[in-house]
Amino acid sequence: MAEDKPRLARLTAILTQLQSKQLVTATDIAKKHQVSVRTVYRDIRTLEQSGIPIVTQEGRGYSIMDGFKLPPVMFTEEEASAIVIAEKLIRANKDRSLVEHYESAATKIKAILKLGLKTKTELLSDRLQVRDNSENKKTSNHLIQLQSAISNYHVIEINYLSLENQQSQRKVEPFALYTTQGNWILIAFCQLKNGFRAFRLDRIQSLVQTDSQFQPHKITLEQYFEQCRKKWSATPDTPLAQGPSTFASNQNI
Repeated sequence: MAEDKPRLARLTAILTQLQSKQLVTATDIAKKHQVSVRTVYRDIRTLEQSGIPIVTQEGRGYSIMDGFKLPPVMFTEEEASAIVIAEKLIRANKDRSLVEHYESAATKIKAILKLGLKTKTELLSDRLQVRDNSENKKTSNHLIQLQSAISNYHVIEINYLSLENQQSQRKVEPFALYTTQGNWILIAFCQLKNGFRAFRLDRIQSLVQTDSQFQPHKITLEQYFEQCRKKWSATPDTPLAQGPSTFASNQNI
């Protein structure tokens, strides 16, 4: 019976893992839980036999049938504490849309916590302080909208003010986002310049998501940064302390 407990915990964790992604491979599951792929196959069969509608995509992985609803997930004390810490960290972020949406999500998560955990998370929240961005400045409000544009391949129109205070109207195809030195950077294919450019979110004066969609770009984020590294290394007057992130930021034109 003692041997069943770890397996029961693993089955529950696998179920959570399947809910968290559109597609999960047997190798992913095996690595996460430190078991063999053969054991994963056995666990998947057990979950199917218990009534969980798992869809197997041959050669690709597993997913849960669309529309299937499961009971609310139960959080451990450590997981609840991590949520509180993350909320404190995100509140210091300079993008207002991220802060507002995360706080809304965190409120929903806290609503399903057991009473004892709620008391502990409230205590922990009062005892944590993040001093980054202590003035609570909010310099952008576009992050969440841009995430939607990236995942749905929507062209956006932006009114952009460059670091040299040059104003321009752009139609861009959002590709990726990253943060550096407290600023969020949008990497996008600019239709005006016919190439990838990096735009600081705090320099975007206005943003409108259009109904036009674009074809997904056949490049990964790592490949984009590798191209940046090559251009950076080919520029002899670039300070050695400057890295690819700085190079990308210098494309804010």
